[in-house]
Amino acid sequence: MSSTQLSFPPRFVWGAATASYQIEGAWNEGEKGESIWDRFSHTPGKVRDGDTGDIACDHYHRFAEDVNLMRDMGIKAYRFSVSWPRVIPNGSGPVNWVGLDFYDRLVDSLLVAGIEPYATLYHWDLPQELQDKGGWTNRDVLGYFADYSACMVRRLGDRVKNWMTINEPWVISFLGNRTGEHAPGIKDEKTALQVAHNLMVGHGMAVQAIRADQPNANVGIVFSLSPAEPETNSPADVEAAQRSWERDSGWFLDPILKAHYPAGAWKERGNLVPDVKPGDLALTSQKLDFVGVNYYFRTLVNAKGTVDKIPGSEYTEMGWEVNAPSLRGLLNRMHKEYKLPPVFITENGAAFKDEVSADGQVRDPRRLNYIKDHLTQVHEAINDGVDVRGYFVWSLMDNFEWAHGFSKRFGVTHVDYKTLKRTVKDSGKWYSRVIKANAIVSDAPTAAAR
Repeated sequence: MSSTQLSFPPRFVWGAATASYQIEGAWNEGEKGESIWDRFSHTPGKVRDGDTGDIACDHYHRFAEDVNLMRDMGIKAYRFSVSWPRVIPNGSGPVNWVGLDFYDRLVDSLLVAGIEPYATLYHWDLPQELQDKGGWTNRDVLGYFADYSACMVRRLGDRVKNWMTINEPWVISFLGNRTGEHAPGIKDEKTALQVAHNLMVGHGMAVQAIRADQPNANVGIVFSLSPAEPETNSPADVEAAQRSWERDSGWFLDPILKAHYPAGAWKERGNLVPDVKPGDLALTSQKLDFVGVNYYFRTLVNAKGTVDKIPGSEYTEMGWEVNAPSLRGLLNRMHKEYKLPPVFITENGAAFKDEVSADGQVRDPRRLNYIKDHLTQVHEAINDGVDVRGYFVWSLMDNFEWAHGFSKRFGVTHVDYKTLKRTVKDSGKWYSRVIKANAIVSDAPTAAAR
């Protein structure tokens, strides 16, 4: 019998996460509208190897199989995202009932399987028609987002109790509108900062819309956080790390949890700062039932800037440093600096090269150890007093990894992109045992788990 240690609280939520464009496919089926990621991935040179999400994991047609997969793994909660253009093809105006029906069937299937749905309303696939009107720089889009949120909650709110408005506003703002490596591919700092602000205002409007229809819903937002840490304890490095934290993490945490921007970062950005209208910060700082934290890596900083390669550190296929203790440090910092609602780790995982062995198994010890080490730090943060309510591994299955196409695999389930066959990896089998035990367990899968 396997030994166990580090038991989690009795009602700790064990989940897996995905996103609509990364897994659904069916990009032009069921009367779905075009998204900015449809347009971006079909533009030559934007995505590695010319990959697109046209088929992805074909979840749109195979969702029942994927729900059964989760049920068999023992997963208790599924964080999925809704494709806005699948539900409202033009972003505003008529609702596509075929698209709504898909999410209706998905939610019902999850509940029959004993899996709690956690819905994200926006995970980056903005309707292209809205982008053509200015995207998130257009204040009208904020109202359209609130309308879309109300539509989803009105349809699914009797069964879906947990809602996330926006996934990773930092990525949407800066990778999509400053560096241009994500859709819509804009490269302008001022645009990125205005998008960041408008996203947070749109989030607040969506929170109000959700609560107007379902007062008892649990509502939150999901942050991507790469905590800035100083390379040394020198005053210059410590100051540089603090500035980095305020520019990136604080730029989003403070308006939502404190109703103001970090003063230092606001001053540093000078005439690039966004246009803030009266009442905006009252909207951004709507009371939340939880916050989601997506953590993959830390940022090491010195007085000269970001440290790219850290001697002795392990790196994933994404080029991200593996540093689990920084997750505990991040959670404690947030707990100390903010009046923090309950926290969910809404994404955590690693991309490594995987191969299906001759016996049909996928042995991925590096991913297994990554998840194990990070769960250990979550456990320690709970012991420190941080109210962490659950953990969603990224990802349920290998999928379309944005500008990297299908070249990076994050899943605890392997997907053969030619046949679309799903194979649970050793990390997924181990995670199943963790869920069953509600505790971190020894590494070797049992005979039954194999």
